[in-house]
Amino acid sequence: MLRIANASGFYGDRFAAVREMLTGGEIDVLTGDYLAELTMLILGRDRLKDASRGYARTFLRQLEGSLGIAKDRGVRIVTNAGGLNPAGLADAVRELAQRLGITVSVAHVEGDDLLARAEELGLGQPLTANAYLGAWGIAECLRAGADVVVTGRVTDASLVVGPAAAHHGWHRDDYDALAGAVAAGHVIECGAQATGGNYAFFTEHDIGVPGFPIAEVHADGSSVITKHEGTGGVVTVGTVTAQLLYEIAGARYPGPDVTARFDTAELRQQATDRVLIQGVRGEPPPKTLKIGLNRLGGFRNEVTFVLTGLDIEAKAALVREQLRSALRGNEPAEVRWTLGRTDHADADTEEAASALLHCAVRDTDPKVAGRAFSGAAIELALASYPGFHVTAPPAEASPYGVFTDSTLDARQVPHVAVLADGTRVDIPPPDETRELREPADPPLPEPLPKGPVRRVPLGTIAGARSGDKGGSANVGVWVRTERQWRWLVHTLTVERLRRLLPETEDLPVRRYLLPNLFAVNFVVDGLLGEGVAAQARFDPQAKALGEWLRSRVVEIPEELL
Repeated sequence: MLRIANASGFYGDRFAAVREMLTGGEIDVLTGDYLAELTMLILGRDRLKDASRGYARTFLRQLEGSLGIAKDRGVRIVTNAGGLNPAGLADAVRELAQRLGITVSVAHVEGDDLLARAEELGLGQPLTANAYLGAWGIAECLRAGADVVVTGRVTDASLVVGPAAAHHGWHRDDYDALAGAVAAGHVIECGAQATGGNYAFFTEHDIGVPGFPIAEVHADGSSVITKHEGTGGVVTVGTVTAQLLYEIAGARYPGPDVTARFDTAELRQQATDRVLIQGVRGEPPPKTLKIGLNRLGGFRNEVTFVLTGLDIEAKAALVREQLRSALRGNEPAEVRWTLGRTDHADADTEEAASALLHCAVRDTDPKVAGRAFSGAAIELALASYPGFHVTAPPAEASPYGVFTDSTLDARQVPHVAVLADGTRVDIPPPDETRELREPADPPLPEPLPKGPVRRVPLGTIAGARSGDKGGSANVGVWVRTERQWRWLVHTLTVERLRRLLPETEDLPVRRYLLPNLFAVNFVVDGLLGEGVAAQARFDPQAKALGEWLRSRVVEIPEELL
């Protein structure tokens, strides 16, 4: 068994987590996930300013006080903090170790960065272009004795699969074992989300400040998700289910090394803060790799008007017409208005009596989206609705990015393990591949017999976890008993979701069933426009989409309450 811990779920996660995980108990490997679609854009802009940058510098500062602890305890570190410059970060770690007087072996994985070949590969001229590599480069580095392995863009789960494969001696066709490790990696890669963070039923537990998760990965690929004793949070079948549903699509979860069948996963509470994941089946991976592309889309700006008291709709209409007139002849390419009715009648505070009217604009010209827009809004201050004020002073426009994804044949993408001594080992693409096809929906269980119902929020019995994938969003919904599942699967259809979440009404929506988890997962294409960096909606990463759904009132059988 190999104990693999996580200490970062995103660039900006809890700084102290690296030290906490190294000193809080026994672990064999410490991983850190620093990359997301938005992070790659940020690192791309960093690299434009200085070609020696492009990696997550926070990781170096975390190592400053922790590298010696890891070395003394024999803990190996695997991280994707290398971002767009894994070789640069590997060199920086070596320099840090030398300055601290610590002897460590540092290797890195490269080949994912396709920017120099983007046009040749038909990817246009993006700011960043990165393939999602798999786990075998990491495994090669660890087998060669590396204490620290730095990668660029690998799949998040690869940070767990690589160490597990190296430790257990798995082969590339050990698909079930690999798939089990993918499930474990998917659960712990977002840090404290597996230990009670962002958990729908948080009121049932004393969450406090959750500790970070650990996956105890066994030779057959099964794992136990846990955390250090005495840390905050909880590990339950519910917290693990929530994270399994995070940012997925259907039952088949494709990766560069294996396609994991999440519909075969079985969860069991072994003990307090210990959840077993077993039974995950694996299949050959698709022949293509996912490619993430970031482009600079233009410039954006926004102004938020505060509307207080009476006549909210009339006040909104007045300022909209006034600003439209003020911008005539110099109107930004895209102008988007949203009115948040946060106001309450007969409110006992001014804030509770106020609504927020947001005006967001985008244009390729920073001047048009800049002070020409925000200044025009402020000039209305003494000439508009009663009580006029805004939440911030006029501002210049800021650049925004656009994320898209594509695919490439894995044979077109280099995958290289660069060992500590500089030896370069090419990692070949998989010999066996399989076209990705969604399995047919499983047969539905018998619906519950009719009986008395009560109108209550869906979240009374159902949990949810939602997130983003480019311009699409997913929301996974689960319940905790077989009878609740029989009700949920017949009730929460695509048509019902559209009625409950009107923003999805005109968008493509797909529903996937995961009976083993008592869960349904919905993917809504286009909800997030051009991705999180484009800031296309109020909740640009759809993090709270599931909580909105849980708040909607539905008729639930009384026996389930």
